[in-house]
Amino acid sequence: MNGSLGADQFPDIAGTYLDAGSVHPFAKGAREAVKRFLDSRAMNGADPTYSFGPLRQTVLDRFARLINASAREVAYVQSTSAGEQLFINALDIPRVGGRIVTDALHFFGSFHLYNELEKAGMEVVVLPMREGRIRMSDMETAMNGQTRLVAVSAISTINGFQHDLKAVADLAHAYGAKVYVDAVHALGAVPFDVKATGIDMLATASYKWLMGDMGLGFVYVREELIPQLKRPQAGYQQLAAFSSHAHPYDPPGERPFVTRARDDATGLFAMGTFSNTGVAHLDWSLDYLDQLGVANVQAYRQPIIDYARAEIPRLGFEPITPEDSTGPLVAFAKKDARALHSEALKAAGVQTTLGANRLRVSVSVFNTKADIDRLLEALSAGATS
Repeated sequence: MNGSLGADQFPDIAGTYLDAGSVHPFAKGAREAVKRFLDSRAMNGADPTYSFGPLRQTVLDRFARLINASAREVAYVQSTSAGEQLFINALDIPRVGGRIVTDALHFFGSFHLYNELEKAGMEVVVLPMREGRIRMSDMETAMNGQTRLVAVSAISTINGFQHDLKAVADLAHAYGAKVYVDAVHALGAVPFDVKATGIDMLATASYKWLMGDMGLGFVYVREELIPQLKRPQAGYQQLAAFSSHAHPYDPPGERPFVTRARDDATGLFAMGTFSNTGVAHLDWSLDYLDQLGVANVQAYRQPIIDYARAEIPRLGFEPITPEDSTGPLVAFAKKDARALHSEALKAAGVQTTLGANRLRVSVSVFNTKADIDRLLEALSAGATS
């Protein structure tokens, strides 16, 4: 750990952890922030200076600043997948019919959603991966006047491929389509500006590069789009106003209850309660990322990624991440990778993403080149055993 950008906050990681793209370890400061919140729930008044309530809004505000959005354009959701589904519903898909364009490097968990939408009558076009990329020429060919939605990942969970989101948005808007982006592998890992990209909708979770936990995520929707969307669900977190005329001493009214929703992203997408421990966690981690600077995180990580990209192919792995990718992931293909290497990696205390035929290495602020050396040693042992 010595010499890493985040050594002071991640001193307890056992072995070699190169899998933050699956689940990011909890930082020391985040654990302390969550403990303070949990202690406050004992309701014993031991820490009268602690006021949790305002954090819900300030965390939302800080997330908005991270992506160059306004607080009106963001809301809490359970997860990235929940956000993607909410946007589908808000666009009144599948009732409106038409075409959805996505690609083979989008989040694999989303393909169940799109298969179900295809069964419901939508035309779904899945663009192929070619040499580790999704080609804009293929996307141009797939677009037509019936295209309602283009759904992509900012950085692919499969191999780290990065879309040119501005080009995707310009193309989609030329056909009257909306752009949804899964940004879970981008936010906190690379600088991200929703205004510069021109995208319409975004969703993310907390537990990867935002260094939070599962059960809490965010959505972004471009403000001009909010009045055009159908509210996909109704819940009390959406409320701007509520009045009762049904209980003792209530003022009289024509209806027992009168409600009015907010006119922002929260008014569209919020529902009920959400993870307060997740908010406490992000209260610390969003500040930590701001102090480090996401561009500095990216600059620190890149030489480690480059080292892995150069050395791992020497062990019979085929690079499948484009060389110009600047995200936190690098991936390789090898037939029977899991069968050949899983036991040696486990014995060496090296944790990474190892699929049946794929190795994915994730690099965060606590990693160094020495971690790649330990990975290489373990992979070499597995190849010769």
